[in-house]
Amino acid sequence: MNWFLDLNPIVQALLATLFTWGVTALGASLVFFFKTINRNVLNGMLGFAAGVMIAASFWSLLAPAIEMSGGSFIPAVIGFLAGGAFLWVVDKLLPHLHLGEPREHAEGIKTSWERSILLVFAVTLHNIPEGLAVGVAFGAAAAGLESASVAGAIALAIGIGIQNFPEGAAVSVPLRREGLSRGKSFMYGQASGVVEPIAGVLGAALVLVMRPILPYALAFAAGAMIYVVVEELIPEAQQESHTDVATIGVMLGFAVMMSLDVALG
Repeated sequence: MNWFLDLNPIVQALLATLFTWGVTALGASLVFFFKTINRNVLNGMLGFAAGVMIAASFWSLLAPAIEMSGGSFIPAVIGFLAGGAFLWVVDKLLPHLHLGEPREHAEGIKTSWERSILLVFAVTLHNIPEGLAVGVAFGAAAAGLESASVAGAIALAIGIGIQNFPEGAAVSVPLRREGLSRGKSFMYGQASGVVEPIAGVLGAALVLVMRPILPYALAFAAGAMIYVVVEELIPEAQQESHTDVATIGVMLGFAVMMSLDVALG
């Protein structure tokens, strides 16, 4: 563990987000064993991912941001709303398609891209704030602030990694069901996580260069994640009957992420 602590925070962020990308690929690999996923199982998995992101937004990002600001809520509010606004703009521009929706319901700029590509881009939207959050957390820890630690950043990376497993499966298995080969479905599924190392390195580098923006950057990542949860994950998890399965998933995901953050942070 000491070898990791001695690394440059940008390298720490890169390794942590490579881990989260790897878990996405692990989830996508389920396509080699299953052609379909029971809808209730998928709803529970999506709900779990939402719960992890909600807990991470507060415990790992907003609470430290407020603490760094001497208890002031203003930087946290500004950063939080800016993060949501950023994802709103990306959501309007990036062509994507939500799970279970017909091709004609694709959002963003109109394009002739295949349905499979649009599904991958929908999950890529989720992964931008996740990678950014991990990177900012490692950058904050490197700044030597009491409210941020490498252990807390590691806890965040583990939590994000856990919820990336169902996200990878949520892309690859439906693509297989639509007729794509197992190999191609897997490649598309894992590709949705490739943006996380990019966003992670960018987040760590930014806060190291501009330390005064730390509280804003942490809150920005939180706002982006909450936008994804409310706009994407929860609606997708509530599409079918038995919505209590998704709700239970949210509760479990929140409890797991909260436990990780308190135990390791």
